Formats: sequence, structure tokens, C-alpha cells
Amino acid sequence: MAERKPEKNGAKLRKVNGLSLDSSASAFDKLIHERIRLAIVSALAVHETLSFIELKELLQTSDGNLSVHARKLEEAGYLACTKGYDGRVPRTEFALTTSGRRSLERYLAHMESLIRAVREK
Repeated sequence: MAERKPEKNGAKLRKVNGLSLDSSASAFDKLIHERIRLAIVSALAVHETLSFIELKELLQTSDGNLSVHARKLEEAGYLACTKGYDGRVPRTEFALTTSGRRSLERYLAHMESLIRAVREK
């Protein structure tokens, strides 16, 4: 259970099970934290674009599961989705937006601060 502590030297501190965390790193992004969505943004962070089929195979998930999670990320502005055709075959491409990349970087910084806090204890 988290308890708020008063400001100390101008920086807000948060105490979680005996660990103090800098509040700037505690902006936890629950949208990215879900396993499939984290996998989607992580995969797109290292690939410029991925097709729906490539993501589905990479993540080993169903069409419906990938579609629902990709839509949530797209609605949040984290993903850009482009639909077109490869000949007569429909093709959906995904790319990570600038906002999505920043959100992933903030999420990773938060997780790294948690890991550091646990290791220092």
C-alpha cells in the first residue's frame, strides 16, 4: 500500500513498501503496462513498421487479441495504423508514434527506478 510523504527538498517522494521513489518516475502508464500492449510498443520501438501479420506471429497472439490491444494504443495516440492493399490482399501496418515512443521511454524509466530502489534496499 502506498502512502504519501511530504515534500523533501522540493521533490515529492513516495514510499511503497519501505521504498522511496521519485514522483517524476512514478507516473505509471497502465495502458502500456498490459503484457500484449507492452510487447506491441516494444516491438515497434525496434522496427520502423510491422504488419498486422508480423506482429501477430511475433507476439503469438490471436487476431482478435492483437486487434483490440492495437486499437487501444491507436486511440491513445501511441500507434499509427495504415491500411492498404498488397495486390488484392489487405495489409495493415503499424508504427510507433512520437508520443508512443516518449510514453515507452517514461514507462521504462519508471521500471528502472523501481529496480534500482529494490536493489539498493
